[in-house]
Amino acid sequence: MNDWNFQSRGHQCHACEQPFEDGADYHTVLAYENSEFGRRDICASCWANEGEGAAERKGFISQWQGTYEAPPPAPPEAIQKDTAESLLRKLLETGEPRWREASYILAVMLERKRLLKVKEQLKEETGRVFVYEQPKTGDLFTIPDPVLKMEELEQVQIEVAALLEHGLPVEGEEWPPIEVPAEEVAETTEATAEESES
Repeated sequence: MNDWNFQSRGHQCHACEQPFEDGADYHTVLAYENSEFGRRDICASCWANEGEGAAERKGFISQWQGTYEAPPPAPPEAIQKDTAESLLRKLLETGEPRWREASYILAVMLERKRLLKVKEQLKEETGRVFVYEQPKTGDLFTIPDPVLKMEELEQVQIEVAALLEHGLPVEGEEWPPIEVPAEEVAETTEATAEESES
């Protein structure tokens, strides 16, 4: 089972398939179906018919209301270092377990900067799973808690700093790179130390 992923907010109603208008209210239902987390975004008029009893349906996890914001036009491509959010998306898209700890640290960093919000904490057989939402886009990220020990934290922070600086490694590349600037490690350490202690 892949218990970590992200799902974008829909641009149309899951029920009637009408596109959402900018500023329109919608409802989101998060459920566990077919061995994975599923998201349904529903317009206000369909919610009036479908909303009743949503919490009693099989697999229901959570429900919330939001306001749709139309995506801005795509900016021109520019060569730039990965931001924490774009890196988190890339790590989750790989589906590789080796990035589990780095994904968690990035999510914590983004939560502290108020760029992600915890919508739900789930207790699974494999441990605790956080469901984060990116408020501007409505994207959902499900990220398991790797239960990092203090002695593991520094190595993961070095890896995150290297990923932010260099991006994902290419096949055969030494990883993480030997030299990671001390200020990058310090910034990552500052963002995550309190979380690991809690």
